[in-house]
This record gives sequence, C-alpha cells and structure tokens, in this order.
Amino acid sequence: MKKIELFDVVAVIHDLPEHNLWRGQVGTVVEVLSNGDAFEVEFSDRDGRTYESLGFRASQLMVLHYKPMQKPPASTSE
Repeated sequence: MKKIELFDVVAVIHDLPEHNLWRGQVGTVVEVLSNGDAFEVEFSDRDGRTYESLGFRASQLMVLHYKPMQKPPASTSE
C-alpha cells in the first residue's frame, strides 16, 4: 500500500455523518501530522470552495491513483 503523502488525492472509506462526509467522497491531503500517522484532509466543491477540513488516520483513507500501477510482489513467510 502506498504511503500517504502531502497533496495526495484520497477518498473516505467509511461514512462520517456527523461531518456530512460519506464513503467515497474525495479530498486532498493538506497536512501530514504525527510523523505520517494522521492527515488533515480538505474537501472542496467544484468551484474550489472548501466545505470541510478534517483530521484522519491512514486507516480511514484510500489513496486514489490516476495511472496504471504494478501490484507489489507477494511477500513470502518463512
């Protein structure tokens, strides 16, 4: 799994009704926190106006990719 970095485009993987954010909504990482364990993600409308900015753990996000990727080789347990 790709490490989440500043300016990555990410999607929320669980509904957060208290913030009016729903699974699949797309945002941009605008700050990396806690040595890469947490992230501030900004959600904007089509006109570029921010409607929510919220902190997330990596386990709550999925990085979106815009080009083909190679699957990493399977690890072997010995």
